[in-house]
Amino acid sequence: MAATEATPRAPAGPPEQIKAVPVRHPGRWVAAVIVLLIALALARSVATNPRFDWSIVGHYFFSSQVLTGLRVTIELTVIAMVLGIVLGALLAVMRLSPNPLVSGGAWIYIWFFRGTPQLVQLLFWNFISALYPRISIGIPFGPEFFHVSSNSLITPFVAAILGLGLNEAAYMAEIVRAGIISVDEGQTEAAAALGMTRLQTMRRIVLPQAMRVIIPPTGNETISMLKTSSLVSVIAYSELLYSVQLIYAANYRQIPLLIVASLWYLIITTILSIGQYYIERRFGRGTSRGQRMTPLQRLRRNLFSFRHATVEVPGASGEKR
Repeated sequence: MAATEATPRAPAGPPEQIKAVPVRHPGRWVAAVIVLLIALALARSVATNPRFDWSIVGHYFFSSQVLTGLRVTIELTVIAMVLGIVLGALLAVMRLSPNPLVSGGAWIYIWFFRGTPQLVQLLFWNFISALYPRISIGIPFGPEFFHVSSNSLITPFVAAILGLGLNEAAYMAEIVRAGIISVDEGQTEAAAALGMTRLQTMRRIVLPQAMRVIIPPTGNETISMLKTSSLVSVIAYSELLYSVQLIYAANYRQIPLLIVASLWYLIITTILSIGQYYIERRFGRGTSRGQRMTPLQRLRRNLFSFRHATVEVPGASGEKR
């Protein structure tokens, strides 16, 4: 049987290029125009309405009393969140403990502080001396080492920290617990097989992976804490909202002063949101979804996405056989 000769092939040329024309979406443009018109109408109404008293807003925006209240608000937010995160992580580990007394005690704490209004908790801490006129330290059912007056120990600042931080710990406990149980149990078993203790496994294996689940809601809780700190105005503590309340109680310019407070809350919230975005981006490295683009990268992509793209089609150059 004669061997068949292979048919020589012509040398492959460069692949053809086709111009990819993006699909038109006229409905999107119509919706964008409608949204833009509504935004312009609202902006014009806010800018031209004399009842907003923008001159008063500008006068008090950087006043010393407002800036002092802003500083106190930031201090309350930072200290309360640190207390909430540390205590919440401890409560989360306690809830996952095989000891029923430890896990039960953590559950009761979370049940109580999540089940009662935060405003009520702030008021209770502020009036704690009505229940306990003095606070003593000593051996249970034994002698006291020393005691102190509740009014001198639980100042309005301490009451605000306790009311905000202890309540936040209950929510952070559930956030941390959700992050811990999201890690595959096989990794914990492998760490135990290598001889690692439970604490080492939690610190080196579980928590670094759980951070992807913990960070987003923690950022939301931080932003929420910034705004929730305004509740301490009910105990006459001079944070941002109470500071502007003192000002408009004297000049009766309620709306402009409330606008001042709202603008400062928006500014700090925006800064926290940007920080949360970059922290999430850092801990999201290595996931299947890929690295999230920064706002500048998204802006560049949107600005230059209107150009027609060329796509190479391999094997479409008309090879001859």
